[in-house]
Amino acid sequence: MTVLPCRSNLFVQHKDLYQFLLTVQKKCIKNNCKQIVSISQEIDLVDPLLVLDQFTQANEINFYFEDKGKGEAIAAIDAVAKLQIDGTARFTKAEYFIKSCLKNIINFGDSDQPFSGPHFFCYFSFFEKNSEVDYPFPSATIFLPRWQVAVKNQSCILVTNVALNADVNIQKLLHTVQTKIEFLQSLKHYSPNIDFSTKYYQKSLTNADKFKYSVASALEKIQSSHLSKIVLADVLDVKSSNRFDLVKSLNNLRKIHPNCYIFSTSNGKGQNFIGASPERLISINNQQLITDALAGSAPRGKTPAEDAANANQLLNSEKERHEHSLVLNFITQRLCQLGLLPQILAPRLRQLSNIQHLWTPISAIVPANIHPLKIVAQLHPTPAVAGAARDIACAEIRRYESFERGLYAAPLGWIDSQGNCEFIVGIRSALIDGDRARLYAGAGIVAGSDPEKEFAEVQLKLQALLKALV
Repeated sequence: MTVLPCRSNLFVQHKDLYQFLLTVQKKCIKNNCKQIVSISQEIDLVDPLLVLDQFTQANEINFYFEDKGKGEAIAAIDAVAKLQIDGTARFTKAEYFIKSCLKNIINFGDSDQPFSGPHFFCYFSFFEKNSEVDYPFPSATIFLPRWQVAVKNQSCILVTNVALNADVNIQKLLHTVQTKIEFLQSLKHYSPNIDFSTKYYQKSLTNADKFKYSVASALEKIQSSHLSKIVLADVLDVKSSNRFDLVKSLNNLRKIHPNCYIFSTSNGKGQNFIGASPERLISINNQQLITDALAGSAPRGKTPAEDAANANQLLNSEKERHEHSLVLNFITQRLCQLGLLPQILAPRLRQLSNIQHLWTPISAIVPANIHPLKIVAQLHPTPAVAGAARDIACAEIRRYESFERGLYAAPLGWIDSQGNCEFIVGIRSALIDGDRARLYAGAGIVAGSDPEKEFAEVQLKLQALLKALV
């Protein structure tokens, strides 16, 4: 990928960009090829969630990602390059697609700012192939957006990716970009006042007996076989009196769950997958990898004393610590198999608004020759969302669960041209389709699990998500 130096705060009416694009186009004509130019520029602060709301067309795919703790939010809209695939080689093909695209990209503008330059947005399904024929997302989607607006620590960067060939009218292209920037800069910071009284839900209640029977059956398998853990999920189907408001629901999620990753993806056909996940799969920054072992949970208390008692019980529970160690051991072994040297940080509690988890961060240095998607492929699915032994657990999940997991509990995230990335696990999530939503949540079943308590944990997670949907 070629990087062109350029003065900062460049706006696209400047003639140097016009000349630059003209030069690139001449090269395209000469070589009979197509070239992507990635233009990065700082703009006045705008909320990426508002950009998602105002910029997105119904037939365009998009991606939204927010990490309030890091002061980061990013909206990626429409695609100049896209790959959608199924099958066992999906991570390898995705890696190849990204590398091929990068060979054909020239950078222009503020390349030193956070989130400048081309970023690829990826979402994968839990299984390598969906068994439900009409599930609305393929098992892998990777795209380079046409428009990307990101905020990091109160500075805002716009990345415009444009495809050039012999037929493109550059003046017209620049006019379109300029019009979009002017529209962007006219947007106000987003803070809607939401009236919760306008919606009524009809909930089809999950079948409690069926879930508890599955837990009891899984416990028998754990006692008598090679299975030491299985994660069983449940769904809640909801119908609203109106269409769900995606942006207001996301705004609610980020208010209610400020210490979770807020995310949304669209397939460009009217369906969205959204959620507030507490679980990072991997993040890489300047070759420094962080991943999380997050397993073992307890509810938050209604008073500080009850909360502390619940936390203490969680920290000292043999059953919860066993469940946590399965995840921790799996992640460290998998990273070692790639030749990485994982460092295990001190265990701690991850306390969310309605639930608390045992949490151990793990770090490692990533050599330049190991692509982030190799690590994603190696780790997904962890025992935190599948079980152990993993392959046996996955086969059992297919048997017990009567619905398609799809993007639930699967990797979603972004990768930039330098190998920096952030991938989360799509738990505490919902598939939104007009006035209908399917909510997903799961619980880890190990020796000592109680079917009643596991059912209660899943309901707790589902209700937290339901509160946010409008």
